[in-house]
Amino acid sequence: MSTTVYHGSLINPATPTAYEARQRSLLAVNSQGIIDWVVHNVESSLVQQTLLQRGCLDAQVVDLLDGQFLMPGFVDTHTREQHAPQVPNLGTGYQYELLDWLEKFTFPLEAKFKDVEFAKNTYPSVVKKFIASGTTTCCYYGSLHLDSTKTLADIVHSLGQRALIGKCNMDTHCPSYYIEESADASVKDTHSFIAHVQSLSPGPSNDPNNPLIFPVLTPRFAISCSRDLLGFLQLVAASDPHLHIQTHISENVKEIQFTKELFPECRHYAEVYDKYGMLRKNTILAHGVHLDDEEIDLIVKRKAGLSHCPTSNFNLRSGIAPIGKFLDRGMKVGLGTDVSGGFSPSMLVAIRNASIASTAVAVTHTLGKEEEEGKFSNRQLPLATLLYLATKGGAEVCELDHRIGSLDPGKSFDALIVDVRDGAGGSVGRSNPGMWGSRGGTLDDQLGRFIFCGDDRNISAVFVQGRLVGGTSSGL
Repeated sequence: MSTTVYHGSLINPATPTAYEARQRSLLAVNSQGIIDWVVHNVESSLVQQTLLQRGCLDAQVVDLLDGQFLMPGFVDTHTREQHAPQVPNLGTGYQYELLDWLEKFTFPLEAKFKDVEFAKNTYPSVVKKFIASGTTTCCYYGSLHLDSTKTLADIVHSLGQRALIGKCNMDTHCPSYYIEESADASVKDTHSFIAHVQSLSPGPSNDPNNPLIFPVLTPRFAISCSRDLLGFLQLVAASDPHLHIQTHISENVKEIQFTKELFPECRHYAEVYDKYGMLRKNTILAHGVHLDDEEIDLIVKRKAGLSHCPTSNFNLRSGIAPIGKFLDRGMKVGLGTDVSGGFSPSMLVAIRNASIASTAVAVTHTLGKEEEEGKFSNRQLPLATLLYLATKGGAEVCELDHRIGSLDPGKSFDALIVDVRDGAGGSVGRSNPGMWGSRGGTLDDQLGRFIFCGDDRNISAVFVQGRLVGGTSSGL
């Protein structure tokens, strides 16, 4: 793969309150899928001169059309309870809250993944759907089954997506048909899974320090893990400071009450994880709907990150996480689709529901309280913040922001070509009616239309580490 240079409009998140919207940009991607350089405001007539100056006249040049722009790929920081296995449950069971939903819908389906053939038949379409939706990095919870979760890792790797993948740990307070036989067995399988993922090739970069697939330690939540299991997982985590950790926290009131009953020596939910060494800079905590101030301070102190999953929180009536407050307190925050608690694998849906959630907080809060002061607390999240959460913020939560999350030189080219033209998506039958008449306007207008009206039909190309892995124009 030689150097490829893209010429056209570019959207690049910078901070939680700002992004770059540049036209006539040149962005060069080298043979390892790394962004070499970016130059802005280059007219078409000056492209060859710029390439000559940069010493890459032989580069392949891709000219974006009017109505198309480059942006970073989405980072989905949470895909729900045994998240990849739960895609077949989309749209079902939303009459229940979390714990009943797990018992009646989630666990019965996940148990089917004991059959590796079932996993082989299910996972390819799941991963392809996430890629088609523009998700270049995804945090997957596998089932508790070792072989099926290895299969998930193999499939994600073969399809070229970047991912954090974990085999779930759950040895208590689970149904008899879906539970690990012991803490020892759970940890043994976890070691085997980690070794399997680390044996996979690094991908297009050929750099073992920049792999596509990462293992992630995955205690489902505190309720499902015995004290013995948490103690064993603490040792696993301590043996490798670079090993990611993902779990759930404070999603549902009944879940929190049960956790406190099981761990009465801990002041709150977050302290349970902290007691067992699970709160650190590469920990991804899903939900956090009902975190108190002491928990927020602890999570920020430990530099752990939070995955905001508004679609699921609405569907299962868990509540609304005060994301603005978390941002003002310095917490790392990304977004998660939380399939199948969330009804869509699309990060665009998660972004829109994050906007609605912040609006609901803004219109219902009580004025005049000191804790409401700040840039984000009790305010509707602006477009720049929503974009940041879905890209660079998610990369920070995953401790991968040195590699992905923005289109800056030195980072991997994990990117989308977005097309907001009337005919985007291919044939007339495939075009998105929600984008009709969207031609024209500023680049900021085009971004806003994509975020609030777009879908997978407006994602022309999906790149991971410089490799084309999906999109309407890819033929994949």
